[in-house]
Amino acid sequence: MKQDVSAEEIRCIADAVRQACVIAAQEGYANAAMSGLCDEGAFEAAVSAMRMVDLNVVLANLKE
Repeated sequence: MKQDVSAEEIRCIADAVRQACVIAAQEGYANAAMSGLCDEGAFEAAVSAMRMVDLNVVLANLKE
């Protein structure tokens, strides 16, 4: 069964995903930098953290 999703709901989902990625990147970068990685390594850790964002958790939090 197909569910219609409004533009406002799509925007809300996109905003939640963006916010989760920003938080993950900031935390990943900070943790890597504190561990002694150079800027490039810390950036790679931030990108990796964004890739690991659990979208199911983000979506579940929208329902709360």
